[in-house]
Amino acid sequence: MSPPDAPGPEPAAPPLPLAAFPESGQLPLAGVRVVEFTHMVMGPTCGMILADLGAEVIKVEPLAGDNTRKLLGSGAGFFPLFNRNKKSLAVDVRDPRGRDIVLRLVARADIFSENFKAGAMDALGFGADALRALNPGLIVVSHKGFLPGPYEHRTALDEVVQMMGGLAYMTGPAGRPLRAGASVNDIMGGMFGAIGALAALHQRARDGGRGHAVQSALFENNVFLVAQHMMQFAVTGKAAAPMPSRISAWGVYDVFALAGGEQIFLAVVSDTQWAIFCDAFAFADLRADPRLASNNLRVLARDWLIPELQQRLAGQTAAEVAAVFEARGLPYAPITRPEDLFDDPHLLATGGLAEVTLPADASTAGHAVHTRAPLLPLALDGKRLVLRSGPPALGEHTRALLAELGIDAAQIDALLADRVIAAAGGSANPETQGSPP
Repeated sequence: MSPPDAPGPEPAAPPLPLAAFPESGQLPLAGVRVVEFTHMVMGPTCGMILADLGAEVIKVEPLAGDNTRKLLGSGAGFFPLFNRNKKSLAVDVRDPRGRDIVLRLVARADIFSENFKAGAMDALGFGADALRALNPGLIVVSHKGFLPGPYEHRTALDEVVQMMGGLAYMTGPAGRPLRAGASVNDIMGGMFGAIGALAALHQRARDGGRGHAVQSALFENNVFLVAQHMMQFAVTGKAAAPMPSRISAWGVYDVFALAGGEQIFLAVVSDTQWAIFCDAFAFADLRADPRLASNNLRVLARDWLIPELQQRLAGQTAAEVAAVFEARGLPYAPITRPEDLFDDPHLLATGGLAEVTLPADASTAGHAVHTRAPLLPLALDGKRLVLRSGPPALGEHTRALLAELGIDAAQIDALLADRVIAAAGGSANPETQGSPP
């Protein structure tokens, strides 16, 4: 397919007009203010969820910008996706004047979110105890590698915890641990941070406005992901095998190679589906075979059943097999690449992709990019939470936020000149400034 921002033919099914939730009135988290010190994926995911739900999320960045803005390769999509619907405040928090600006924002905030190393926020004067002394109703959300315990001093990454938490073992072939193909722990860790923040907001409303501390962690998130395999061992006494060689719970649950080198995933997971499948492809002999009379029997017969089905289906195209499964309500899936989803007919028809402009920075080769991005995967009253603004340019909201704090234009200009803050179109030189801790 063509790049998302390149001209091309109109899609066959143009997007329907998006109905925002709610059609009138405020979003669920309207009026909630979040100040976040986050980078990479985990912390920004938490803020993105809260922002999509209507919270005002203020992203505090160093004068040189969040380092995630500069990532290339597999990291090039991090900042554009996980920082939409946010405001950017660029400030040197090591300068007392910059630190005071942040503390003044926190004093008016509901949530403070961070995902730096343990102790980093304390060193800057933004530790949970200090912030809640300033604002007793504040909810402090910390995203870490590990919850407090023997491992908490370690530096964790998504891939690190996938390896030590059993997920890489379950994903790759035996002897070849393989990380999952997305930042699953970072994204889910941010989701649990957001869930914790929402729970704390609800609890605060019931206990007199007292703030709470929320912690989310990569390792514990990963353990939750593999918990089903832990329970499998507890119940059966047999260790779970890696996914490529697992003992499947279903007789037919595989990727099949078809004509022309095409592939398709097919699933037949009940006895009723097995009868429909056999009738659809005229496999009367397989339907009558007593060795295949139930799903559990088909699981035991997989060693010969799957090769047999592979041989019988090999001459058909993916479109032909898909049409049969579609017409009969049987589960199937094409093997799709991420870039193919820009043209997915369901996403286009339902408004699941929102138009967005990405700011010019290193990851976009220095020029703005017009593309589409997936919305949160939920609907409220049948309506989607639409994208209100793309990821912010560095310091895009600095002036407005400082003005809201009562800092006049002359003072703002002085802070810019002293390189305490940076603003879009401002005079500070960001290249002279370092990164946050």
